[in-house]
Amino acid sequence: MASQKILVVDDSLVQRLIVAELLQAHGHRVILATDGVEAVAMARSELPDLIVMDVIMPNLNGFQATRAITNDETTWHIPVILLTSKDMDSDRVWALRQGATAFLNKPLDHAALLELVNTLE
Repeated sequence: MASQKILVVDDSLVQRLIVAELLQAHGHRVILATDGVEAVAMARSELPDLIVMDVIMPNLNGFQATRAITNDETTWHIPVILLTSKDMDSDRVWALRQGATAFLNKPLDHAALLELVNTLE
């Protein structure tokens, strides 16, 4: 398993820390953002290997931020995993249409996230 630089985006401090600690415990370097606006800026400046992002956030939600990241010529290649408590099929389809690589439901299944991160190395 290679170490990746992973941007974790969530407006909830608790959720950011849970995901960050999980990823760090498995050897990844983690950077944090609190909303979609900050996520887009950090994706451009930090060029992470992967982004794990909440959907429901103030300012710019995860769908909008994913669209901005995947449509930008400098960040289009960065895989985005969207995390959300929204579990309707239409949400999953919309996430993929915005450019998300994958979609996981909350409460977060830690094993599923780690498996996905390892698949996207």
